[in-house]
Amino acid sequence: MSQKTISRRSFVKGFAASFVSLAGLGVLNACGSNSGGSSASNASEDAATAAATAAATEAAIGAANEAAKAAGMTFTPGTYEATAKGISSDVKVTMTFDETSITDVKVDTSGETPDIGGKISDDIAKKILDGQTADIDAISGATVTSDAVKKAAADCISQASGQQVSLSEDAGSSGSDWLGTKPEIADSDITETIDTKLLICGLGTGGWASTLAAADAGIETLVIEKKETPTGIREDIGGIDSKWQKETIKTMPNLAIDKMEAMEDIVRYGTGYVDYNLIKLWANESGELVDWIGGILEDSGKFYMQHEASVGDTKHPERDKAYATGHSPHKTEEYADDKDVTTSSVFTEYCEKKGNITFKFSTALIELVQDDSGKVTGVIAQDQTDNHYIKINADNVLMATGGYATNTDMMNALQPMTQEMKVQCRIGSTADGSGIKAMLWAGGIMDPIHESMMFNRCAVKPDETAGYKTTGEWFWFGEQPFLKVNLKGERFCNESGPYEFMLHSMEMQPGHTYCDIFDANNKEYTKQFQEVGCCRLWPFDNDAIQNRDYDSCWASNEELIEKGYIIKADTLEDLAKGLNIPVDTFVKTVERYNELCKKGKDEDYGKSAHRMTPVDTAPFYGVRTVAWHLTTLDGIRINTNMQVIDPNGDPIEGLYATGDCSGGFFANNYPNLFTGLACGRTMTFGRHAVNYIAGK
Repeated sequence: MSQKTISRRSFVKGFAASFVSLAGLGVLNACGSNSGGSSASNASEDAATAAATAAATEAAIGAANEAAKAAGMTFTPGTYEATAKGISSDVKVTMTFDETSITDVKVDTSGETPDIGGKISDDIAKKILDGQTADIDAISGATVTSDAVKKAAADCISQASGQQVSLSEDAGSSGSDWLGTKPEIADSDITETIDTKLLICGLGTGGWASTLAAADAGIETLVIEKKETPTGIREDIGGIDSKWQKETIKTMPNLAIDKMEAMEDIVRYGTGYVDYNLIKLWANESGELVDWIGGILEDSGKFYMQHEASVGDTKHPERDKAYATGHSPHKTEEYADDKDVTTSSVFTEYCEKKGNITFKFSTALIELVQDDSGKVTGVIAQDQTDNHYIKINADNVLMATGGYATNTDMMNALQPMTQEMKVQCRIGSTADGSGIKAMLWAGGIMDPIHESMMFNRCAVKPDETAGYKTTGEWFWFGEQPFLKVNLKGERFCNESGPYEFMLHSMEMQPGHTYCDIFDANNKEYTKQFQEVGCCRLWPFDNDAIQNRDYDSCWASNEELIEKGYIIKADTLEDLAKGLNIPVDTFVKTVERYNELCKKGKDEDYGKSAHRMTPVDTAPFYGVRTVAWHLTTLDGIRINTNMQVIDPNGDPIEGLYATGDCSGGFFANNYPNLFTGLACGRTMTFGRHAVNYIAGK
């Protein structure tokens, strides 16, 4: 059977009136559904679809079949298979057809992240079968896997129909309707009611700090989390004046931090689009937070804390100042190899001993409930195991639901540049903006400037460029300040700036992509760079353990070479050819760079002398580098008690927020040279909110 290419738009034009869902593939609504309002809408749509299918008469089915034939979408009966690239594996879709319909769908996502994409097989197969289409909403939090399933399903439909049906483009969508309307859940649909003093929504970095504070305060607390398990805290906690930091400064006084200078620098990163008082609160309370959370971990006997003592090579100061604010928990020797021991397991045991904390997993926030005065009195949630609705009455609600990194509509509307710089990666936030939307529906306001935390730690293949529809590989080595060239083979920035400075410079380059270039001497150069924070590959100046060492990082690089991401070559010419960049221009760029390295002075872009390392010893290495999107950082505005505020700046009674769903702290750039700042802010504010509620 000959094939012809058709788009959803042309297909639906002749078919929508009778049977629009049969084989149209449509806009990628990747992450538009979420555990807030959209999941309620999706549940209603699924129920309506099921009811309509059950009620369909033979006559209606016959009419639909005739319409399918008229539209040219009949099928060759049989079973067809297709695969598509997910986050960490190829997902497989097997579909069976009769002459006019899909009769069976099997989906295999077993190679994906176990508690995210790996568990959606049955649900997404049912969506395709019930809807008779690949035009389905993504499973919340599993965007990339969902999209891969949709692509594979499209392939199966193409095979069966003999017509090449492709997914419609959504990159041009503004996402202007991302907020939608508040869900309407009827009282008759609520089958369970729970009462509590404090409700915490979300159990990640912010949720844990809030929960532990509630445990200490003795407040009756319910914690709901939409996933089946909690998310552990991040491994770098930023703070000033912790006991560990003070101990380091005794022998390394150059690491002392001037609070005013630090606060001013954070304001400068945000170009003033921040709440100075929130920054001041972090500076004044973060040291106590680190002492408290570190004490809980160390008292368990399973972890110990270390201060990450480094601000770079002070003999060759950088353009951008670094602050030794990072603190990391590490497992003790006895528990080093015990996979069951995590920060979450220690915190869970702590809460169980206190006896006033209840956890409820697989429970998604749908909407906030308010009384006539506007006070938040609880939430409507949904049990993800059987989809029943729960009303939770609470004196206070604390939101720790994260940002909106996986909500494509929100990202397209609010951060289109980020969408151009990032690729999908198996490690990153799964937050879908449901908490932010719920707070907006309740009367909150959002930051005016939208910002993400992005690291230059993802790679794409030599025939690929950046963009959120591309799936890349994790490339930890990307933050080393080696030579970087654009796709024309030209150098374009000071490679030693904060991570996002290079990424923002990359946004100005062709394809929003650049190439990292290094040579056989790269190991010694990584020592010479004296990096700070999580990208450091060698022990810190006080012998604190680095997050990842060089050897493990290089082992990952070897895998990327095997997969065709990193190009290894014996000549610069061959390296340029492997990267698909202009050979002559690239060679001249490297020659110029090597001349500057020999001089010890970067006359072109001002990079510090100790990071001017030549590319002159084979084998040579190159890789196309793009943005790893960790999370969004703009959220709902709060005051210094973490109360959500309305457009007049007045608090919405009973509603609090911390972490990436809250705002006022970041804009334009993430100040990554303050190691662990986002985590430290989130935990400090979560604890402060609960202490305020408790009257402390």
